[in-house]
Amino acid sequence: MIKIVLAIVLATSVLFSYEMDYTKETKGLVRHLKVYKDPRWVSKIELKNGKKIFFSSPKSMIEFYHRPGKWFDIGVKSEDDFKEILVTDFTTLKPINAKGAFFVYGGDITSPAGDDLPPFATYEAAENYSKKYNGKRIMHFNEISDALIRLLNGRI
Repeated sequence: MIKIVLAIVLATSVLFSYEMDYTKETKGLVRHLKVYKDPRWVSKIELKNGKKIFFSSPKSMIEFYHRPGKWFDIGVKSEDDFKEILVTDFTTLKPINAKGAFFVYGGDITSPAGDDLPPFATYEAAENYSKKYNGKRIMHFNEISDALIRLLNGRI
């Protein structure tokens, strides 16, 4: 069943073109870093009301995803408020649907936010990265817990 859902998500991401429409002034919500400085880590959540929230890394985006109430001024009440969740494919630098991406835990390369979870559009790309940079595990979006994000942030 998971393979069918992933195939649908991946097929959808091929049919629709995603855009990371940030400027040199765009700062990430969680760490307040200018996202253009390291484009391979940029993530974005677009809300149904049209508001676009950028992040300097997938880890920061997932931190917001799990605990949006921490940033109450954004006004997110539930996952129903999310229209689109995007990450940048670490290899191609193209925006991809985060829920269909493969994330590598435990690799040697860090993001502007520190230890992170580089995303990939395909399992093969994630596996290649994992072998080259000592990744420990390849995960789907729904496998990334708030506890893992806290661990990566050094808060456990």
